[in-house]
Amino acid sequence: MLFGSVFLGLLSIAGIAKALPSPNSSPRSLDARGSKGKHDGGKGYDNGKGRTKHKGPGKCRNGRRHGGKNRECWVDDFNIYTDYEEEIPYTGNTVTYALELTEVDDWTGADGQPKEVAMLINGGFPGPTIEANWGDEIEITVSNNLVSNGTSIHWHGIRMLDNNINDGVNGITECPIPPGSSKKYKFMAQQYGTSWYHSHFSTQYANGVVGTMIIHGPSSKSYDVDLGVLSVTDWYYAEAEATAAYVQTALDAGGGGGAPPSSNNILFNGHNVSPDGSTGAYERMTLTKGKSHRVRLVNPSVDNSFTLNLQGHDMTIIQSDFVPVKPYTTDSVFLPVGARLDVIIEANQKRGNYWFNATLGTFGACGASDIPYPAMIFSYRGAGDGLPTDEGEAPADKKCADSIELEPIVKRTASLEGFDPVDVVDIDLSGNATHIYWNVHGQPMNVNWGKPSLEYIKNGDSFEAERNVFAIADDPEWTVWVIQNNFGVPHPMHLHGHDFLVLGKSEPYDNPFSTDATVRTFDAGADSGSLNLDNPTRRDVTMLPGLGWLVIAFRTDNPGAWVMHCHIAWHVGQGLSLQYLERQGEIASTMDLDELDENCDAWNAYPHPYPQIDSGLRV
Repeated sequence: MLFGSVFLGLLSIAGIAKALPSPNSSPRSLDARGSKGKHDGGKGYDNGKGRTKHKGPGKCRNGRRHGGKNRECWVDDFNIYTDYEEEIPYTGNTVTYALELTEVDDWTGADGQPKEVAMLINGGFPGPTIEANWGDEIEITVSNNLVSNGTSIHWHGIRMLDNNINDGVNGITECPIPPGSSKKYKFMAQQYGTSWYHSHFSTQYANGVVGTMIIHGPSSKSYDVDLGVLSVTDWYYAEAEATAAYVQTALDAGGGGGAPPSSNNILFNGHNVSPDGSTGAYERMTLTKGKSHRVRLVNPSVDNSFTLNLQGHDMTIIQSDFVPVKPYTTDSVFLPVGARLDVIIEANQKRGNYWFNATLGTFGACGASDIPYPAMIFSYRGAGDGLPTDEGEAPADKKCADSIELEPIVKRTASLEGFDPVDVVDIDLSGNATHIYWNVHGQPMNVNWGKPSLEYIKNGDSFEAERNVFAIADDPEWTVWVIQNNFGVPHPMHLHGHDFLVLGKSEPYDNPFSTDATVRTFDAGADSGSLNLDNPTRRDVTMLPGLGWLVIAFRTDNPGAWVMHCHIAWHVGQGLSLQYLERQGEIASTMDLDELDENCDAWNAYPHPYPQIDSGLRV
């Protein structure tokens, strides 16, 4: 991870769908079942004419309701084919949670090994699973009782339509919450599916400030049992701040020169045996023979991306991130850092115990771990608590690449009309005698915790170059990004505030570090014909191939300052991120920017015993 470059090409296409309102128009709204107007602080949405009336839960179309053998249906006429960017089943319900962050030295985790510093949510790792129904309001109070760190919590993948101020990114959408203070986040469950939440403050996420989310809604395939979330994550025993400092310190200065250490363990829902097998226990999930089971896979890792498989069983993917897809059956799935896959597993094998394996591959492109065979156990009911007797085989495909064959239920169509780069931004890895940085346009990302981007917008101030701000024009309706990676390490790229269309990417190398591997450069003339414009895969995280390219498109319909970044935490800390201003003229009219003041006043009054040593963003 020492030498490389990436460039982002910002392009535009037109004529894809009906035009959006002009920046000076009134807030737009949906039909009577939901609205997309100004956020009113968690009390619902206002269409500019007072509270919109919504249909509450009732009979589903043709008298059917969600459940059992009919998971496509939800309530009223809302179902798997409903476009949640156009309408939502507003319930009138508000779901509330309270999260308290605390700090413990030499904390013994569920693998039985001590971690130097653990930052816990409600006393545990991972934090509690937040659950709501599609169309609910969600209010979450975060109390910061850490010793000396600020914090902010990002609700990964949540669209936050007209609600950028609740995205939870310190230095962008808010000031950090200082120790001894709290903040209430408020947002609508506009999407449904599985996700997670995490600190966006420096290295806290790697110390344990992470949890999962379930927003219940329809499904593209029926199932009998929902087994809930299965998070698969890397785990480090060292204090994360020290690890980050090591990674970004140059080799000549005694650091890693940009290369991270191996993770110490891989945890399944926070559990596993230790690498030497002396402590801890395998995580287990129970299958009922003859039944179908939904499993919600989440990768909240710092660095490791996994290929996952259950010995002797196929998995049917029904959702990628927050996007429902046509059922896709496979014997293994690839799960990048930050991504989610909802799968259905049929318990159709002999009653017994089966290994569920997490494979990192053979060349280190997806990271490395000290545990030789990361695994957990799926046990058929009545099979006993013994270990599986069949070790099985690792997945044949070890490339660090995700599938682009998943077809969304709700279609989106793109066009290459006007496909011509209007800007090219170089991202490269550089350094000096002491530090290694990822540069964007010659400058690593560096946010100001005490003055977030929304504060700049509120005051009409100009952004410094180190904020890596890119303004996106209000028109046309879609914007397209070409991302070119001239180094061997793949990057899991994440976009806030949007799902994006994965129009295409170069074929990944089996071993991108081979001397025979050369850069596959995107050529608009030669490669445009290979792009999928007709309902391509849609995600909020996807892999940028090593030595290759990625092309994505997204609608410019969500006012705010949104971050796009690599989800490898060490890379973000070294500056590999940017922010773009979207529909800037509408930001102040779609949210109350005065909400920034209380938290920023508290943060700026805090004495700050430790300086900011990285970009200020860590995922």
